[in-house]
Amino acid sequence: MESPEILSDTQKKFRLPLVAGFLHVLEQLGGQVLYGLEQLGHVTLFAASTFAWLFRRWPAKGTIWPTFYQVGVRSVPVVALTGTFVGMVLAVQSYTQFHRVGMETWLGAVINMAVIRELGPVLAAVMLAGRVGSAMAAELGTMRVTEQIDALTAMGTNPIHYLVVPRFLACLLMIPALSVVADFMGVLGGYFYSVWILGIDPHHYVQNSADYIKAFDVLAGVAKTFFFGAAIALIACYQGFHCAPGAEGVGRAATAAFVVAFVVILMLDLALGIIIEKIYLSIWPEGPKLL
Repeated sequence: MESPEILSDTQKKFRLPLVAGFLHVLEQLGGQVLYGLEQLGHVTLFAASTFAWLFRRWPAKGTIWPTFYQVGVRSVPVVALTGTFVGMVLAVQSYTQFHRVGMETWLGAVINMAVIRELGPVLAAVMLAGRVGSAMAAELGTMRVTEQIDALTAMGTNPIHYLVVPRFLACLLMIPALSVVADFMGVLGGYFYSVWILGIDPHHYVQNSADYIKAFDVLAGVAKTFFFGAAIALIACYQGFHCAPGAEGVGRAATAAFVVAFVVILMLDLALGIIIEKIYLSIWPEGPKLL
């Protein structure tokens, strides 16, 4: 059996690296927290500058209409296709459970509520974060690397007003419209699969949906997308403006724009969902109509 003195020396031998490792991990964690707070401060200042220029002077038509076309019109096919398949997938996944209890005609209420309140707005925003947000970050990052943004500043043009404000307005106004497209196609896709493939009675399918879903649900889903659009635009433009040098920096900016926007969309969806639910229960204390 080892003596107490030897055990004490052994403990000291292993304790010092453990303490050093713990302090190193703590130092790294503190550094990440400070870096995150610093980035949050920079994003806040960037957003404040964007809002200041937004209310100070409206962008020229030559800069805003092409951006609206790129963000809105060219995103319609992918958003419509996404919404259609979301509605059909919900019908496939929900039919078996409803069929077991003989409530197939209520399938439309569940599908349409899920699409209108959650999946339509969120998936439309996520698709646009990947398509539009990454493209914005890559475009502005390339302009930063090639010193085009510096050239705008040298010519007396504010780059925030010229580059960021049109993109912010396009995302803010076009993503809600695209969310409506996603909702419509999701409802249509769910109806098509439920009625034409599963053979559910169309009259009761539509009637139960109309009884269960209120105009408040539609407005609540669309209202979320204004926040989603603002977040996508600000994050993408910020990542592009603060792009690291070189092609690798542009790639990282595009990737970071999508990843950060995706996480922020989910966080906003949770926060807004809680607020909207409280407003809903204050208007209709009895809650939604029971199945």
